[in-house]
Amino acid sequence: MSEKDDDKVRLDKWLWAARFYKTRSLAKEAIDGGKVHCRGERCKPGKEPKVGEEYVIRTGFDERTVVVKALSMVRRGAPEAQLLYEETADSLKRREDASAMRKAGALGVQTDGRPTKKQRRQLFSFRDQE
Repeated sequence: MSEKDDDKVRLDKWLWAARFYKTRSLAKEAIDGGKVHCRGERCKPGKEPKVGEEYVIRTGFDERTVVVKALSMVRRGAPEAQLLYEETADSLKRREDASAMRKAGALGVQTDGRPTKKQRRQLFSFRDQE
């Protein structure tokens, strides 16, 4: 990671190099879709990230708040990619809590499986009443 080569790097390329997205085009789509914010505002793919800036990145169910520690235009292994950013402690706690809630089934409806014939008839009669 030489300083002179990596002084000016596009945000979509940095997100790809930091392994938040598998491809640069996915990173660009996420930025265009409003999934990446800097200082509470949406970013553009051509924005140049600076060391020390804080970004909120949404991927799937997770939302991470990361601080840029280094810049790179090259995608390397995961251990090296993790050196490019630092996730805030608050962000880590929120992600762990959300993951625990998802595992506990708090977001969806828990069922015992398919309804029995009697339950299905009750569902149909309830639906036909309206």
